Amino acid sequence: MNAPSWDLSIAYQDLADPKITRDIEMIQSLINRLEALDPTRLEDLQQALRIDADISVTLSTLSTFANCLASVDASHEGAKKLAGQADRLYSQAEQALNPYLQAIIHLDANVFETLLQGEGLDVFRFKLERRRLQRHRMLSVGEEQLLSAMNVDGRNAWGRLYDNLTGSLSVKMKLVDGREETVGLSQAASLLYGPDALRREPAWHGISEVMTVHQESFAAILNGLSGGRLTEYEKRSHTEQVHFLDPSLHTSRIEKSTLDAMIGVARDNRAVGQKAGLAMAALFGTDKLKPWDELASMPALDGGESATYSFDRGITIIREAFAGVDQEMADFVDWMVENQRIDAAPQPHKRLGAYCTKFADTRSPLVFMTWGGSMSDVLTLAHELGHAFHNWVMRDMPLARTEYPMTLAETASIFAENIVRDALMAKAQTTQDQLQMLWEEAQSALQLLINIPVRYEFEKAFYEQRQQGELTPAQLRELMGETWREWYGEAMDETNAMFWASKLHFSIPEISFYNYPYLFGYLFSKGVYAQRAVKGEQFYADYKALLRDTGSMTAEAVVQKHLGMDIRQPAFWQQSVDMVQQQVAAFERLVATLK
Repeated sequence: MNAPSWDLSIAYQDLADPKITRDIEMIQSLINRLEALDPTRLEDLQQALRIDADISVTLSTLSTFANCLASVDASHEGAKKLAGQADRLYSQAEQALNPYLQAIIHLDANVFETLLQGEGLDVFRFKLERRRLQRHRMLSVGEEQLLSAMNVDGRNAWGRLYDNLTGSLSVKMKLVDGREETVGLSQAASLLYGPDALRREPAWHGISEVMTVHQESFAAILNGLSGGRLTEYEKRSHTEQVHFLDPSLHTSRIEKSTLDAMIGVARDNRAVGQKAGLAMAALFGTDKLKPWDELASMPALDGGESATYSFDRGITIIREAFAGVDQEMADFVDWMVENQRIDAAPQPHKRLGAYCTKFADTRSPLVFMTWGGSMSDVLTLAHELGHAFHNWVMRDMPLARTEYPMTLAETASIFAENIVRDALMAKAQTTQDQLQMLWEEAQSALQLLINIPVRYEFEKAFYEQRQQGELTPAQLRELMGETWREWYGEAMDETNAMFWASKLHFSIPEISFYNYPYLFGYLFSKGVYAQRAVKGEQFYADYKALLRDTGSMTAEAVVQKHLGMDIRQPAFWQQSVDMVQQQVAAFERLVATLK
């Protein structure tokens, strides 16, 4: 089959489905009920938690449906309108809940325990305990409500602008034979992952050019989002100082010492990622890796053509690899395909990136990506199916206990990549096959040990400078270039100065520092994956148990419970980097034999 489009009818038939109107009316009715309660009464606080849970299920499903439609076609006016309605309902619900949430987080410890003794309410314990940790940073009820109301057309509007702009942009590629070709931005980005060497460099330059044309808009988005956040953090610092990293650390459920230890180890081991990049460059026949080759498929040996993969072939590779862990994982892949839960078909107005989401009412996971036919696409699909499986193994749990942080979310997805790479390496019979898998390992090392820290260090430096005022596009290009050179070193002699604009992660309105959790997941998953050989048949059950704990524990607690290690110490991260170093060294040795 060709790369598929998803079937969203499990939620709604289409935008004309009368169920959408009924659900919106029901959400509004629940919000009205919430507003009519009394936050001074314990029974009403308990009822508020139940009503909010009901709102969340229906509203999340509605919002996911709208965003799925808009992801496939960023110009879809009906989808954008519904997404806007959902955004406003989220704000209304948040405002209505705030008086009760404020009351709950300031309850005496004994009264808080009494609150949770209500029927079915103990499932909210971890979530509320995390909120109680933030009570000294809360604003007044009126201020919190005002902030929530303004986010709809303030913070969130910046994100909509980025999505709408990138979804509508066309990239003009100037090919070596003098011809010009125009494609959508997401299609051009997909070329960077593929084997088409003749179009890859023109695509990279075309993307950089269109980003530069619109750099004022992209700079306004970054400055607007960061400026709004910094103002909010300043207002929240009425009792204790709120650093710009604090909200991200809280959301990621890690301590600052954990982040510092992990980034410190990455910095000390930059040479590992750089060596991976230089060995990749050797296969391209260049002294340094070029930015347009960084994500590409491995070039074919002896002047042949690079391998391409149909969607069917990609699914077969993933299914067989997952079956090597447990048949249940393979059956899940079949379920996702048979129920049309994957959208991978290229479209002219498709948004950038890949993601996994779910319909909260049916607990049905959904995967979004753009299929380009490369091994990188196979691994991206495995990555997103890893996320989907994470959701699937938690489908019988209360929703309140399934809200895991990005740090732990990336564990399941990168673990899935490891499964596929390992399975293909085990089947490798030729030098080309072995090199292909080691290429993927080296490329991951470059991306996770170098590119992800670049994103983190750039964003951190950006926020430090943004406290003194807005940065111009030229300053953003310079800052990105400096950070790029520091981390890539001798591996690359050309920077991707417009990366701050082309990488959508910097412009997500709901969350900042959407970067270091990938490094966390990469290194943590290496440690988890190493347990597969140690535990044997017991591994799969233990792995699922770990995934099921991710919604109700901190990252430190999950690792201590399941691996018996302290992630606040550099030693934990170094052991995983050592595994990566061995794979990169093997890649270097094999590349050297080809010279």
